[in-house]
Amino acid sequence: MALTNETIKARLTEKFGDQLSHVEEPYGMHSFEAPKELNLKVLNFLYDDEELKFRFLTDLTGVHYPDNKGRELAVVYHLHNMTDNVRVRFKVFTDINQPDIYTATGLFSAANWMERETYDFFGVNFIGHPNLKRILNVEEMDYFPLRKEFPLEDQTRIDKDDEMFGRG
Repeated sequence: MALTNETIKARLTEKFGDQLSHVEEPYGMHSFEAPKELNLKVLNFLYDDEELKFRFLTDLTGVHYPDNKGRELAVVYHLHNMTDNVRVRFKVFTDINQPDIYTATGLFSAANWMERETYDFFGVNFIGHPNLKRILNVEEMDYFPLRKEFPLEDQTRIDKDDEMFGRG
């Protein structure tokens, strides 16, 4: 029997009840959210459950929502059940002032570099990560460049020619 979104939802609800929220199916992909304290429990359940078998981490990234007070940073996991060719999206949110999330490196080896990249660009602190340091930016950088905290461009600059940038 092929794995369906209804089966995924039922198994997750049976295990975690109302701790999961924002259950949706955008473009047919089962998507849901859990409290950040449960990220490893949910990931382990998705991995270990013999019916679900989400054993491949396709992607892990961060998103900054500056207007979402207390939940400014999100970590988004995309998991794949390769047997049934089904994917799920799982999100956890954290406060930007204490962006601590438990690492998934014990479950997925691929999470190592993905978590380092998410730390490097968004500042998410993955607790328990074996080597959490910048991976693409210089160590001396004292900010996280993909956070939406900085203006994109100074509109008052007169030392450049907009025609050089296709805006003339």
